[in-house]
Amino acid sequence: MTDADELRRRSARERPIVAIDGPAGAGKSTAARMLAARLGFVLVDTGALYRAVALAARERGVDWSDGPALGTLASTLDLSFAVDAVHGGASRIHVDGHDRSADIRTPDISMGASTVSAHPEVRAALLGLQRRLGERGGVVLEGRDIGTVVFPDAEVKVFLTARDELRAERRRDEIARRGGPVPSLEETLREVRERDLQDSTRAVAPLRPAEDAVHLDTSGLGIDDVVEQLAAIVERRAGGRLTSGGT
Repeated sequence: MTDADELRRRSARERPIVAIDGPAGAGKSTAARMLAARLGFVLVDTGALYRAVALAARERGVDWSDGPALGTLASTLDLSFAVDAVHGGASRIHVDGHDRSADIRTPDISMGASTVSAHPEVRAALLGLQRRLGERGGVVLEGRDIGTVVFPDAEVKVFLTARDELRAERRRDEIARRGGPVPSLEETLREVRERDLQDSTRAVAPLRPAEDAVHLDTSGLGIDDVVEQLAAIVERRAGGRLTSGGT
């Protein structure tokens, strides 16, 4: 995309695109959901799309190492999001008409999502969907390559990080809340670091901050503080567009 193309796309949007990237356990999902609710924006959890592909592949006998087959599967799945008003506006993912939000959040599917997302065929199949979901603006997207690949022209880009040990603790808490077997902190820390390595070294769309992203370390912050800082970043980067066409 040329600079001229980027300017044209930005000028066509009444409200900004907010791209939040970062590693697992940095607090992206909760912060993005709360920020979207605060701004009156639509939330798109792109990581859930890759998890959904990994889940569907597991259930249909498609090996996570088979890029072409995974790409074909991803292009045929009916993936959509719905807002769960009962649980604070959480984003629920539907796969072929069924809510699979809980099923995609196991440690195994988490690693599977990292594996399948490394395949160019899968990323190509989902890229168009992600762009269609957010192209008009007024949206918060969270993932690992939003500001670098999906929407390099996003008005607001943030890269969330946190200490490895804290991210592992958050992952364990998340698993515990779902009622599943809770792994040890050492095991969770190992999985977090393995996924970091896998995500950051993949050949296609590796995890990395965009050059113009604002870095925010959430290690010493509560979730309300994180959202406050994100809202302030959005205001600085795109304050003039927050009310245009808003809700």
